Amino acid sequence: MSAHYTDTLAAFLDELPSPEKPATDLSRRTFLQASAAVGGGLMLSFALPRGASANNADAFAPNAYLRIGTDNKITLVSKNPEIGQGIKTAFGMILAEELDADWSTVTVEQAATDEATYGSQFAGGSMSVRLNWDTLRRAGATGRVLLVAAAADRWGVDANSCNTESSFVVHTDSGRKLAYGDVAALAATFPIPAPESVPLKQPDQYHLLGERITGVDNHALVTGQPLFGIDKAIDNARYATYVKCPATGGRIKTANLDAVKAVDGVIDAFVLEGNNNVQQLMPGIAIVADSTWSAIKARRALEVEWDETDACCDDSESFEREAQALSQRHGDTEIVRRGNSQRAIANAAVRLEAFYSYPFLSHAPLEPQNCTAWYRDGQIELWAPTQTPGRGLSNVAELLGLDESQVTIHQTRIGGGFGRRLINDWMCEAAAISKHSGLPIKLQWTREDDMAHDFYRVAGFHSLKGAVDSAGKLSGWEDHLISFSSDGDRPVSGGGIRATEFPAPLVDNTRITQTLMPLKVPTGPWRAPGSNGIAFAVQSFIQELATAANRDHLEFLLEIMGEPRWLESGNAGALHTGRAAGVIRHAAQAAGWGRELPANKGLGLAFHFSHAGHIAEVAEVTVNEKTVTIDRVTVAADVGPIVNLSGAESQCQGAVIDGISAMAGQKLNVSKGRIQEANFHQYPMLRMPQAPQVDVHFIDSDYPPSGLGEPALPPVAPAVCNAIFAASGIRIRELPLLSSGVRLA
Repeated sequence: MSAHYTDTLAAFLDELPSPEKPATDLSRRTFLQASAAVGGGLMLSFALPRGASANNADAFAPNAYLRIGTDNKITLVSKNPEIGQGIKTAFGMILAEELDADWSTVTVEQAATDEATYGSQFAGGSMSVRLNWDTLRRAGATGRVLLVAAAADRWGVDANSCNTESSFVVHTDSGRKLAYGDVAALAATFPIPAPESVPLKQPDQYHLLGERITGVDNHALVTGQPLFGIDKAIDNARYATYVKCPATGGRIKTANLDAVKAVDGVIDAFVLEGNNNVQQLMPGIAIVADSTWSAIKARRALEVEWDETDACCDDSESFEREAQALSQRHGDTEIVRRGNSQRAIANAAVRLEAFYSYPFLSHAPLEPQNCTAWYRDGQIELWAPTQTPGRGLSNVAELLGLDESQVTIHQTRIGGGFGRRLINDWMCEAAAISKHSGLPIKLQWTREDDMAHDFYRVAGFHSLKGAVDSAGKLSGWEDHLISFSSDGDRPVSGGGIRATEFPAPLVDNTRITQTLMPLKVPTGPWRAPGSNGIAFAVQSFIQELATAANRDHLEFLLEIMGEPRWLESGNAGALHTGRAAGVIRHAAQAAGWGRELPANKGLGLAFHFSHAGHIAEVAEVTVNEKTVTIDRVTVAADVGPIVNLSGAESQCQGAVIDGISAMAGQKLNVSKGRIQEANFHQYPMLRMPQAPQVDVHFIDSDYPPSGLGEPALPPVAPAVCNAIFAASGIRIRELPLLSSGVRLA
């Protein structure tokens, strides 16, 4: 340990109460509650309630994060859903680092759904580490200093002469050691001072954080253990499928329920009118059977006549035609105007106009929606792979007319979500079927259900204008975003644009406007909401401008960034031009920007800031006629301290693969309110031979940590499209690539 840390710890221990020196003025809301665990040991509690600030000590409320048994076994608790982003491992590592725990002796458990205790529990927005970093560090550090104080008391020595390492307290002068388990019960009797006074490690003292650590569930995953919602089995369960109108808002007019009930294995079939809330329970027909296969087989015998009087009748081709017409003018709503973009464009040495578009997309998680529900004795218990267990709990309570205390949600591991499982309609369906049937129910959606009843990534259209002055500098910028609204007022999720969207704040003459078309197709957050489409249009058009001005794209992009500064003063979650320039340079250097390439090869660069992450990517491609091989993608990221290097690399690699998959061939077509694509044969996923080499680089920075699940996706589409242009002169302004006649090898 460094001298600075040891001195800080010593000063803290001087003030630490002991059983003989009780603490004074310790309010219930400002301390960590410790209590003896079952069988003896230490149970430490520490968390922020919903909406509280990490800097507001008075807001802390108790909740169990770690347990140390007298057998020296350490159990750490991860409160947020594990969706494949590695948060269960990351949360455990943060706690273990400050606790100075031997990682090989640590077990990480999934927390119960209990927002009254834990505060918000959700997986989304790449916010888990960002929101819980200080809380978890303080919880672990407090456990450490309690154990030091207890060991010192046992030895009868000054606590300042003790330190910790690998789950032991060490007396520095004598070399004596006590395992954490040996003093856990005594540590549990010590009163606890305010958490903000507990000394935390400095980055140069980390021995666990920043290392490559295998996921805590990896062994269970590769050996096929039942971790996911789809794996859940309870005694006497029955199996259900739920059939809804393929056009949102349709209701059942007639259905051959008697014929369905006659199918072998069917227990019941019935209509649920629902509450007409697309995020909870839409009208549908439930089929309950003795197996999932029996339910699906009976579904094939179902014949329904739908009443589509109030149903969605949207049409994607009509949207595209209307957007083209709207692109000829400014938008209905002005988002930002600064300077005089019209004059700058009129007087420019180089001026360009372009129209970019991207389609509706499905989340398409590998594990389709499923939920096990058991309604009995006026209460309901659910096992659900949800990104928002707290919201799911309140949705089910509202739907069934229960108090929230009568609903129990068990978090399971999630087989992909990407924002789809922020919305819990499938949980509500399972709950309603269980209550109506009086049976424990396992509801399983098919892939076709998942495609037909998603909350889709919204399509978008950008009418862009840009100007470059005689000095080669970007001097004017206009973006008319044509998007959608479901209420006639606000853009749908992921369908808006902010005044701070790059590069608008950095261009003297800029104007962003927006026009919203009415939409009934349900939409929702899709990995890096908004950014996933905006980055494609903006970063591709910046390369167009650089090319037209005969400027090197790298040089042009760095020039736009200008001097290092925050775009929003005092907001550490805003874009910082110095951090942006840093990742752009790093990615370009690592990819060999500027090197000589064969005629059919090209490098493409893109940068995007989202979810507090600064990410730049360079794609290297080979183009033969209109067939593209993506050889390599280089990622450079600045997201502050890296918790788990292995997990962080995997998140970036996964984001690149996901982004390429969407960019290459994925598009949903809507006709008469119905999604036309039914399964992966019409909605192709990237194949393993098509996947590029992905090299990931992190810039070590001292800024607060942020997530990686989302911000590494937006730059990949423009980077690849810019590389295609560099290699072939083919300009991609419409996604997917197949829409331009371009395909991956």
